[in-house]
Amino acid sequence: MSISEPQPAIGLTTISRTVASLAAGVVHSLERAVVGEARIRTARGNAWEAVCADRARADQRAELNRLVAELTAARAASHRPQRDRQPVG
Repeated sequence: MSISEPQPAIGLTTISRTVASLAAGVVHSLERAVVGEARIRTARGNAWEAVCADRARADQRAELNRLVAELTAARAASHRPQRDRQPVG
């Protein structure tokens, strides 16, 4: 007598994982075909884009801080008492 081993049942999760894996493969292949090998997004490319975006935001923030400092200084100069102001002329 041979003891037959139970056959593993294919469940809904197994099918879902298989379909998701195949879909990801199709999307990846389609992306390569449509945009070309050189334009495929990679983790390195995404990281570099994030670094560039951070630098651009920092530059904008520095420019805004500079403008606010200039406006604050100009406002403070216009609100000084009359005796502190330089004569115009």
